[in-house]
Amino acid sequence: MSTIGFIGLGLMGSAMVNRLLDKGHSLNVLANQSRPNIDAAIARGATEASTARELAANSDIVMLCMGTSAQVESRVEGADGILAGLKPGSIVIDFGTSLPASTRKLGQAIEKAGSHFLDGPLGRTPAHAQDGLLNIMCAGDKGAFDKARPVLDDLGENVFHLGALGSGHTIKLINNFFGMTVANAMAEAFAMADVQGVDRQSLYDVMSAGPLHSGMMDFVKGYGVDGDPSQLAFAIKNAAKDVGYYSTMADDAGVTSIMSQSTLKGLTEAEASGCGDQMVSQMVDFYSDKMKP
Repeated sequence: MSTIGFIGLGLMGSAMVNRLLDKGHSLNVLANQSRPNIDAAIARGATEASTARELAANSDIVMLCMGTSAQVESRVEGADGILAGLKPGSIVIDFGTSLPASTRKLGQAIEKAGSHFLDGPLGRTPAHAQDGLLNIMCAGDKGAFDKARPVLDDLGENVFHLGALGSGHTIKLINNFFGMTVANAMAEAFAMADVQGVDRQSLYDVMSAGPLHSGMMDFVKGYGVDGDPSQLAFAIKNAAKDVGYYSTMADDAGVTSIMSQSTLKGLTEAEASGCGDQMVSQMVDFYSDKMKP
């Protein structure tokens, strides 16, 4: 088995590390923001590296599960970064949701060092990660993908190869733009029902009986009607970041995204008002407050 280096043991990353340890892989790990998940991984047999450079020097496959492109760049570049310690023939995989332009830039540098970079953003939840049931949207060199495929199969139920480097992040951003736009539209719909004196459950019953029905509608209804925000366990601040990245991706391509701007405006205003750590379904409250006379 390949030795795997893993950076970014948050909720998703720590679940992935536990899955890899369950499957018998040798793991090197690096702390990012807090220690509890690192300590838990070490207790299970993982080895802690002091820098990304050291981790890369002792790993065949380096995996990152981080929040932003800037965080990924900070771990790849610099004197103590992955690039400085990367062994020729290694594979680096970014499982986060990153800007395609940043991904392609890092990929060029990693290729120049004699290794390969894959983008592999994820679908589903940490609970799915623990059971090896993620959706993995992978892109990049097909030979490197085939080499990493056995490890990816340990992590994912549905593992896609989507083409050239950056295609995975592109598809993930389009997916999240669409999902968050639907979620925000449904949240405002419930708020408008309140303004007009219409029962939220009645609105949902009618809308869900037709072609508008979707899983995202049900997630927002989970909070808007039933008071349970956990059905859509995705924070407003993360949604704002992803839709912002989608808009930036459009700008980088020299085009203008019209639809994303209203979604982004709602999410960024909610985050600025102190709601960033709330779940996206709780945007119902934000829109209700905005509509109060």
